[in-house]
Amino acid sequence: MSKGEVKYFNEQRGWGIISNCDTEEDVYVHYTALRMDGYKTLKQGQRVLYELTQSDSGPSAQNVTVAQ
Repeated sequence: MSKGEVKYFNEQRGWGIISNCDTEEDVYVHYTALRMDGYKTLKQGQRVLYELTQSDSGPSAQNVTVAQ
């Protein structure tokens, strides 16, 4: 699992950017990748754990959980 911090998340559009803690690389995240109950959203500055995958448009996060 990779560690990151939410840089930006647009609740209305359902996507955002996570900054990878190790590489400082920007990683795309979609609300469907969030593993949580209820309304799926992230807040700027939140620490998260995720699986890093590569898509045609670059790095993206899957199975995202909020770090405790």
